[in-house]
Amino acid sequence: MKIFFVITLFTLFSTNSFAQEKIESDIDYAFQNAKKGIYWALSNIPKKKSKIESDLIADDRLYSHVRLNKEVNGVKIVSTGYYQTNKVTISIYRSNDSLEEYGYLKQNEN
Repeated sequence: MKIFFVITLFTLFSTNSFAQEKIESDIDYAFQNAKKGIYWALSNIPKKKSKIESDLIADDRLYSHVRLNKEVNGVKIVSTGYYQTNKVTISIYRSNDSLEEYGYLKQNEN
């Protein structure tokens, strides 16, 4: 009887651990897709428009939904990454000075 109890207990813990690892892995994929959206937006800052909104799609899958808004002294980017049924949203703000410093904006382009 004790052996059956130990085997059952071990099975429950190993199944729970596997489920947590799977969820963690899925969230990491969604986070990576959200980061791809951030990098895409930083590479595509418009010169004249005050905002852009786009979906990053490949192989008939939605990887990220990206919104970029120009603010008074910089940009605000909100990227939502998707993976299967998981969704992760990242929001960042960057000043024009930091965008120029890292080469995303040319001087006098804002």
